Amino acid sequence: MGSLPTEALRSVEEQQQQQQQVDMEDSSRAERAEWLLNSPDPPSLWQELVGSIRETVFHGNKKNKKKKQTSSRGAAFSFLKGLFPILNWGRYYKASKFKRDLMAGLTLASLSIPQSIGYANLAKLDPQYGLYTSFVPPLIYALMGSSREIAIGPVAVVSMLLSSLIQKIEDPVADPIAYRKLVFTVTFFAGIFQFVFGMFRLGFLVDFLSHAVVVGFMAGAAIVIGLQQLKGLLGISHFTTKTDVVSVLESVFTSFHHAQWYPLNFVLGCSFLIFLLAARFIGRRNKRFFWLPAIAPLISVILSTFIVYITKADRHGVKIIKHIKGGLNPSSVHELQFKGPLLGQTAKIGLITAIVALTEAIAVGRSFASIKGYHLDGNKEMVAMGFMNIAGSLTSCYVATGSFSRTAVNFSAGCETVVSNIVMAVTVLLSLIMFTRLLYYTPVAILASIILSALPGLIDINEAIHIYKVDKLDFLACIGAFLGVLFASVEIGLLAAVSISFAKILFNAVRPSIEILGRLPRTDTFCEISQYPMAIKTQSVLTIRINSALFCFVNANFIRERIHRCVTEEEENEDEFQETTKRTIQAVILDMSSVMNIDTSGIVALEELHRKLASNGIELTMASPRWQVIHKLKLGKFIDTIGKGCVFLTVGEAMDACLACKIAVISSSY
Repeated sequence: MGSLPTEALRSVEEQQQQQQQVDMEDSSRAERAEWLLNSPDPPSLWQELVGSIRETVFHGNKKNKKKKQTSSRGAAFSFLKGLFPILNWGRYYKASKFKRDLMAGLTLASLSIPQSIGYANLAKLDPQYGLYTSFVPPLIYALMGSSREIAIGPVAVVSMLLSSLIQKIEDPVADPIAYRKLVFTVTFFAGIFQFVFGMFRLGFLVDFLSHAVVVGFMAGAAIVIGLQQLKGLLGISHFTTKTDVVSVLESVFTSFHHAQWYPLNFVLGCSFLIFLLAARFIGRRNKRFFWLPAIAPLISVILSTFIVYITKADRHGVKIIKHIKGGLNPSSVHELQFKGPLLGQTAKIGLITAIVALTEAIAVGRSFASIKGYHLDGNKEMVAMGFMNIAGSLTSCYVATGSFSRTAVNFSAGCETVVSNIVMAVTVLLSLIMFTRLLYYTPVAILASIILSALPGLIDINEAIHIYKVDKLDFLACIGAFLGVLFASVEIGLLAAVSISFAKILFNAVRPSIEILGRLPRTDTFCEISQYPMAIKTQSVLTIRINSALFCFVNANFIRERIHRCVTEEEENEDEFQETTKRTIQAVILDMSSVMNIDTSGIVALEELHRKLASNGIELTMASPRWQVIHKLKLGKFIDTIGKGCVFLTVGEAMDACLACKIAVISSSY
């Protein structure tokens, strides 16, 4: 009989211990909730803007942030190191690296010189302007750029883009001087836009040209560029200024019909095109001969020029370059046009060109940076690209960017730093000073064949197939860009692709997924039941995750209605499952971990949801709200509306609080 009081005493002690443990857990949850509710205010829009500029311009070293640099000299040097990365790595540059950069730079120059002349012709400019663009911009980039492998200069897509857009407002044949002035002005605006994008960290604007759009755009542009080279390859005098495939083919057939072409141009161009493609094939199959496709264009120029000079083929219909103005880049400051009715159109073309050029350059730079295992800061690249194009517009250059084909050659040649760009630029300068007279008899058909040989690298069929398999909407954007460029114009192709991409973004933003969560067996992890069918729901407590980065005016009503529908459907399911107990939903936990920001429409939607649930006796709790979200909910007084005790750090703590307060009873759905 004496054991009974002892057992009762132990039972009381166990209950007290359990109660103490529950009280400690409640206290701990309350403390963590206070951490969330009393977090400091996030930075304002102005602070973020100033911080982004400081991060872009100054040297972003975390150690330097911890030290208070009161010295103005130290701050100035930090500014210079952020603006000119060469001050960082230049101190450790060794002679062994220079040997590799020298060989890479010379190899790069052998490819760059003939390509630059050809791309200038594609841009409807005199040949020397392509060479000018391969001199000044690479030097500026070497001082300010952070990519070690990228090769700077004129590229086919940007050259075609400029000629197709500018010739709509100024005829390069009727008034070549006015056309050239517009090209320099567009280059200046492109540089300004690129600089502003980088300085204010607006790189997301470039991302509107998604990977799928770029694949389609490049493929369409490559075909358009190839068809336009038929003018030089066939020696056609009168050719259409339009870029769509129908107009180009019509112009070619008209020239055939009226016998306005010269077969010798075709024979000469095709012969060297076969040589260039063969050299490219050998270089790809055998990495030891990487230099062959790089030097093949220069060999083609030298041999074809010699053949035309010896045979006097120019007297038999072979079109030649003739005079190329040599010497250092002349100043073009006086040629920039900032007045007149065309200023708005010029700025618009500059914006389009800036985005396309940045997209290509950053894609090229990041792909090779990932191979070498270092990070490329896109915003600093934009600043460097912008500054080099601004300087280029003042020194008779047109828009320069990173070339994929020349970067691949630079990488294969074993470049170590951007010194290879400096070597290339110096070599181009020597060619401008000493060798331009020797290019008088260079046939135009050779320039066309050089451009044609570089185009296969722009068409990536395998990637298009991969995009189709992974994401059909992405493939639709890819096809939209491809067909738009091919059958309409560059602007329509880009507009169609960007519109499809925007439609995809809007669809995902307007109708975000609202998922019911359950606890995975033997864990404290809550996952979506639709993805993890083994997850266990807690009866009478409904946990919902909002899978949207923004809870704003475009989706606030949809989210509110979708949550209320989930509650109604869950109550109906529970009533059918257990008719006798008539248990319904007593609490709703909103997992806000995916919501990065909220606006006033989102707060109003939450208030309406809270009132609707409260009228049905259902309590609304919130878990894992992010920094901006909790800040705005406090400012909007929504936290006061639902009560501070209904906000939790994690979904698990919110669930434990509901169970501890006996809002619901745990019941496995199995």
